[in-house]
Amino acid sequence: MAYKGRYQPSYPKKYKGNPTNIIYRSLWERRFMNYCDKNKNILEWGSEEISLPYRSPLDGKIHRYFPDFYVKIRENNGSVQKYIIEVKPKKQTIEPKVQRKKTKGYIFEVTEWARNQAKWKVAEEYCDDRRWKFKIITEDELGIN
Repeated sequence: MAYKGRYQPSYPKKYKGNPTNIIYRSLWERRFMNYCDKNKNILEWGSEEISLPYRSPLDGKIHRYFPDFYVKIRENNGSVQKYIIEVKPKKQTIEPKVQRKKTKGYIFEVTEWARNQAKWKVAEEYCDDRRWKFKIITEDELGIN
């Protein structure tokens, strides 16, 4: 998933932000960008256009979290709903099991889990305040196995 590049939208007017500077940091993000760009029910979208301050549980300092996507969707019932979307491997959405041996890999998983929990909490609060929804999308929703 370490693939990176620029995305050129087919429908730049749908993009909220600078449509000439859309960066994807994984093939999964690129797949979701393509979905947002070409889906007629996505009324507008943006990538890393929102900045949310959060306190890191690792150092206690305030950092900025840029959620992967903002989308405005016409739902199946005709209503319009705004979302913040985070694209993550399913493995990173599950709390790591406690291990006796504290390997570098395990320590990385635990610290990423803690950091992500803080980010997702602030994203949920931001969405709740605006009557938006927060959703984490994994390879399951993207149709990647």
